[in-house]
Amino acid sequence: MPIVVQPAAAADIDEAFLWYEGRREGLGFEFLAAVQSTLDAIISRPTAYQVVHRDTRRALLRRFPYAIFFRIYDDIIIVVACMHARRHPGQWKSRS
Repeated sequence: MPIVVQPAAAADIDEAFLWYEGRREGLGFEFLAAVQSTLDAIISRPTAYQVVHRDTRRALLRRFPYAIFFRIYDDIIIVVACMHARRHPGQWKSRS
C-alpha cells in the first residue's frame, strides 16, 4: 500500500531533523532513520496501530519521543503529522 506524507507532516519532520542536528551532528539523520523505519512498519502492517481519534492512528518512533499520525484509506496511507508526543499532544487534531 503506498504512503503519502502530507506537506505539513513533511515540515514537522524537517523541523525535528534540524532541531536534532543542531544538538549533535548526525543526530538528525538518526531521527530520519527512525522515521523511515516507522513508515516502513506502517506500510507493512497499517492496521496494527491504535486508532487515537476518529480514523487517525498513531505509531510511536523508537528512541525519539515522536509519533506519526496517519489515516488508512481504501488503497493509500496518508501521514498527517509527525509530532513530539509530549509537547504537542493534541495539536495534530487540527489537521483532521
